Amino acid sequence: MRDTVIFDFGGVITSSPFEAFNRMERERGLPHDLVRRINATNPDTNAWARFERAEIDATGFDATFAEEARVLGHELRGEDVLALLSGDVRPRMVHALDWLKANGYRLGCITNNVPAGEGAGMSRTAEKAAAVAAILARFDHVIESSKVGIRKPDPRIYRMMCDTLDRAPERCVYLDDLGINCKPAAAMGMTAIKVTGEGQALDALCEALEIEAGHF
Repeated sequence: MRDTVIFDFGGVITSSPFEAFNRMERERGLPHDLVRRINATNPDTNAWARFERAEIDATGFDATFAEEARVLGHELRGEDVLALLSGDVRPRMVHALDWLKANGYRLGCITNNVPAGEGAGMSRTAEKAAAVAAILARFDHVIESSKVGIRKPDPRIYRMMCDTLDRAPERCVYLDDLGINCKPAAAMGMTAIKVTGEGQALDALCEALEIEAGHF
């Protein structure tokens, strides 16, 4: 019986920051998915990975990311990327959290984030940070990469959540917008859902939990 749902935050509960990155790339005449390409180069040791583990601060990230962009032949500061991290809240996802909570499901959130902006959602305003905090309060447990020094897709962060919630992986559904982050969850025995959109994710969640579509 699957009675626990573990969510990624950015790109699942909120819109994907990659949408904002792509808009910025278009506006500046930069190659499409340049930010994604930079983040995929040396993925365990680059500026992004180190910042998500809080091994460098915002100033260090700004300069290091800029150098990584320069190596690829482009000018882009890390600070310009950080300004785009906080996505828009998806109301149906929040409604799903409320329904799941009311119906006895255990809820967890594992988010790769950085020590920048305000709160776990890296918000740029106090108002948005408060809205994000209210959403995160719905979870039984939240793990932030920048606080524990481990980031997805490291299997340890998924095990940490299962241990804290006292749930075997087979009882868990995991949602993330990045396939690389879904793979370790699936390998552990979770039912993993790669999120490509709000409706798609909620339909897949209903199927995984064997409940009638439309509750969310």
